[in-house]
Amino acid sequence: MKNINYVINGVLAVAVVVLFVMQFSGKEETREVKSVASGENLSGILPVAYVNVDSLLENYNYAKDLNEIILKKSENSRASVNQKATSLRTEMQEFQRKIENNAFLTRERAEQEQQRLLQKQQELQELDARLSQDLMNEQQKLNEQLRDTVVAQLNVYNKDKGFQIIFSNTLGDNILLANDVYDITAEVLEFLNKNYSNGAK
Repeated sequence: MKNINYVINGVLAVAVVVLFVMQFSGKEETREVKSVASGENLSGILPVAYVNVDSLLENYNYAKDLNEIILKKSENSRASVNQKATSLRTEMQEFQRKIENNAFLTRERAEQEQQRLLQKQQELQELDARLSQDLMNEQQKLNEQLRDTVVAQLNVYNKDKGFQIIFSNTLGDNILLANDVYDITAEVLEFLNKNYSNGAK
């Protein structure tokens, strides 16, 4: 039994030595990736990288512009609903004042006015819901547009880089721990903003 352990340990030791020699002598098979940001030669690292999506969305000029579009539409929708709500509130207060002062000639006329105000209130709620839905649809469309643009630009960026996989990382959700050498966020942001700036011109 002891002899078998010696044999297994010997085989493992030889395997470790062979791997060690292959790693440090045979560079032909090692993929070389050069970091544009640091200029350092990253021989031997895996041909994978990741992009911090939070940082990308915060600093990519196209994402900022799309976010500004959504904010303006949201403000316009809110202003429109608030204006109509203020007008309706004034009408309801006036209706209440007339009820208290018996200003309506008949009960039927008061009920008609009440129905008109309730209808107006319902229409306002429907308008608010419709505008919110439109805004959500617009935001989804712009998010898809942004994602498609980033993916298309990454394909162009990666022609020279040769990464096999580029991960997205949001608040540490997908990648819990990684060496900084795999983080290409700064390079990608520079590339995206440069191309967006040139495209805008």
